[in-house]
Amino acid sequence: MAVKIRLRRMGAKKNPFYRIVVADSRSPRDGRFIEEIGYYDPVKQPAVVKIDEAKAQDWIKKGAQLSDTAKSLFVKAGIIPSQAKSKEA
Repeated sequence: MAVKIRLRRMGAKKNPFYRIVVADSRSPRDGRFIEEIGYYDPVKQPAVVKIDEAKAQDWIKKGAQLSDTAKSLFVKAGIIPSQAKSKEA
């Protein structure tokens, strides 16, 4: 079973609110999930990001893969180190 850490969209139309969840990669975006580990509110200024660092690190150690958006939120929150994105060849 491939496990992913990704965002689950909540909130009203044009007023998004996201929960950061651990889910089976085969389940739909807003479908069944294993555990909720945080939330992200992009509407507020500045955007609010709250992640349970212990649970997140535990799931990453177990092999959970981060989605692209979740990875950028984890870097901003300081949970994972930022990677140098230079590919000079």
